[in-house]
Amino acid sequence: MQDSKRSIYAWAFYDWANSAFATTVMAGFFPVFFSAYWAVGSSSQEGTFYLGLANSLGSLIVALMAPVLGAIADWGSYKKRLLAFFALLGSVMTASLYVLQMGNWPLAVLFYTVAVVGFSGANTFYDAILPFVASEKEVDFVSSLGFSLGYIGGGLLFLVNVLMYLNPSWFGIPSAEQAIKISFVIVGIWWIVFTLPLIFFVKEETTKETLTFKKAVSKGLLITKQTIQSFKQLKTIAIFLLSYWLYIDGVDTIIRMAVNYGTSLNFPSESLIIALLITQFVAFPSALGYAAFGKKIGVRKALEVAIGAYAIIAILGYFMTSPIHFYLLAVCIGLFQGGIQALSRSYYTRLIPKQRSAQFFGFFNMLGKFAAIIGPLLMGIVTLATGSSRFGIFSLVLLFVGGYLILIRVDENQCSKEVAAFVEKTN
Repeated sequence: MQDSKRSIYAWAFYDWANSAFATTVMAGFFPVFFSAYWAVGSSSQEGTFYLGLANSLGSLIVALMAPVLGAIADWGSYKKRLLAFFALLGSVMTASLYVLQMGNWPLAVLFYTVAVVGFSGANTFYDAILPFVASEKEVDFVSSLGFSLGYIGGGLLFLVNVLMYLNPSWFGIPSAEQAIKISFVIVGIWWIVFTLPLIFFVKEETTKETLTFKKAVSKGLLITKQTIQSFKQLKTIAIFLLSYWLYIDGVDTIIRMAVNYGTSLNFPSESLIIALLITQFVAFPSALGYAAFGKKIGVRKALEVAIGAYAIIAILGYFMTSPIHFYLLAVCIGLFQGGIQALSRSYYTRLIPKQRSAQFFGFFNMLGKFAAIIGPLLMGIVTLATGSSRFGIFSLVLLFVGGYLILIRVDENQCSKEVAAFVEKTN
């Protein structure tokens, strides 16, 4: 049932669950630990390249799977089951990082890649459930609520993990190295436990034609092919997806590579961790505040403002010389990060046919993950080629500029007409 408070909060709590991975692992400890422990002996430029490779591999796998999985979920009512499967996969592989020894960067890349597949794959179905949880009137708030809970939940656990890392004796842990390894296990458990509210309290609406899994696979492949062809008719959605692909590339790359960039500038690891905490706790109220901002000036205009802000952040990142600069940029990122993610999701929900939400969110996530393939790898290659990570971060400006120039071409009225014609034709 749409707009049920229990369903809304149960759905939003999955952000609380998986943000532990996004914060403690993806943005925080994995980049630091990867460079200092698993890729020990490699140069900072090589470490950046390896980390970019790990992010890109995981994203590529999900990008190729997302449209088919989305179509399968639509026709087989498997959204919750597939979300649970990918969440379990991600959590188990995250906890398994505990067993890897120093210097074993190939297995670290493999385990992390599979964990990213779990994280990103589950998000495809999490996003696809949103239109059934919230009406169009409430979708901006609910989408932002999810990100907001994610920031505070991920931030609180990260704070505990940071205290474990900085003061392991307080927790009876023998070393900072062991504290980080234990943090990976805690994240895996946290992820599983807080996925349960969505599993138990969000009701998945069944489709008119519920198929067996095998038939849903065949149907999914057929529908995916038809969806690709449908973009000839749904041109406005295609334009938005192209814009999203470009600007979210920069956003995801900054999230995943910021700590590595700070490490390459020889900032102390403590300063990098503090900056991440700043981002989390600034982003918590900002995600909800930005939803209100979007309601006041319009969602698309709010997205344009956020894209412009990120372009400025990338430019300022090139000139960073001290940890205080990193802190200030962390505040700026926190102000816009939740807003650009939440409003992109809710804006897309307005554009697509609701009856095919998982199918179209499959493409939404596919493009987001293709962006995360290019961004980290681009930054890694540019850094390796120039010998300077500053040029790597600066290269992201082009992505934000390109995304903005395409976004301003989106015509919502034209989109409504295209969707109506598409639904009438395909029903």
